Amino acid sequence: MALRVPHPNLRSLVLLSLLAVASAKVFFEERFDDGWESRWVKSDWKRDESLAGEWNYTSGQWNGDANDKGIQTSEDYRFYAISAEYPEFSNKDKTLVFQFSVKHEQKLDCGGGYMKLLSGDVDQKKFGGDTPYSIMFGPDICGYSTKKVHAILTYNDTNHLIKKDVPCETDQLTHVYTFILRPDATYSILIDNVEKQTGSLYKDWDILPPKKIKDPEAKKPEDWDDNEYIPDPEDKKPEGYDDIPKEIVDPEAKKPEDWDDEEDGEWTAPTIPNPEYKGPWTPKKIKNDNYKGKWKAPLIDNPDFKDDPDLYVFPKLKYVGIELWQVKSGTLFDNVLITDDPEYAKQLAEETWGKQKDAEKAAFEEAEKKREQEETKDDPVDSDAEDEEDADDSDSDSKTEAGEDGEAKEEDAHDEL
Repeated sequence: MALRVPHPNLRSLVLLSLLAVASAKVFFEERFDDGWESRWVKSDWKRDESLAGEWNYTSGQWNGDANDKGIQTSEDYRFYAISAEYPEFSNKDKTLVFQFSVKHEQKLDCGGGYMKLLSGDVDQKKFGGDTPYSIMFGPDICGYSTKKVHAILTYNDTNHLIKKDVPCETDQLTHVYTFILRPDATYSILIDNVEKQTGSLYKDWDILPPKKIKDPEAKKPEDWDDNEYIPDPEDKKPEGYDDIPKEIVDPEAKKPEDWDDEEDGEWTAPTIPNPEYKGPWTPKKIKNDNYKGKWKAPLIDNPDFKDDPDLYVFPKLKYVGIELWQVKSGTLFDNVLITDDPEYAKQLAEETWGKQKDAEKAAFEEAEKKREQEETKDDPVDSDAEDEEDADDSDSDSKTEAGEDGEAKEEDAHDEL
């Protein structure tokens, strides 16, 4: 059999791609294999209050590879804080890629699945909710109102939340979240290697004052007509329009046969809305020939705006951490990556999540099937109940009366509470 040689152009593209990945700078990569505990420090935050949650080292209840493990929150109503250190670096003139996978096995109804990048020196044993951070990124779910991806950037000691809404995944499977920050101050947010949002730090965060503002001295000209429609001067109110009553006597109403005028008073027929009544008259609207549009103050340069070419820069990135509160535990983190190469991040996601997602989904569906079967087994239908009810109506009636009485007492107790 002859060996097939790729087309020269295709071969060049493959080589360039391999070279690009080979040249990627990986600042931190954690797949939580053997020895992971030596690289991560569990914080004592909230431990004195017995509110510090413990982490499980596991691949989860359902997975695509039982040997691919991560760390999972294991206790309800607990605070969790853990961090890892890497050689300090700056992302100046570099693309920064922050990526990790997260799975909410507990069908999360309120809790976070985000991670943080921290700068400078941090006492990892005291790492907690008050510890300053540089970037906070990842999914957050609470009730029906909060189901989004957080992207918070710290600038001059102030945290700034992204203004755009980025919905997060809400199922019980693994998903990969990627944040890309570029030297031109643009960004992208990906979920499962699919771009969900992109834009600029200048527009999508209120980090700096706006470049342009409305001229505070500008005023709408007196002759500016911003009424798009005006009353038709030719339209006249029809004669007798105001004489139409709102209500009329119900023509179908009849005096009750047992009505006694001496005892009940003089009977009067009830009234009903008059279908002929159309409300107060107003002339119809016509297009205004003098309409100039809605007036807007002109924009001028903002005197408070001062550009910062290093707006995207975090000069002393040194730690990655997880700090969150969970009402219901079961969130599993894995495959944490900090690099300067989006392509390498994409390949890592495909090598892990991409290869395992179908098997994980099948395992989850099988687990759900077993759970439903167990619930059915624990709550069997009493096939003889109907026969017993038919056998003794009087007994059934007494039970019904007792049940109604019990329900009434329960309602009274609820009202008292």
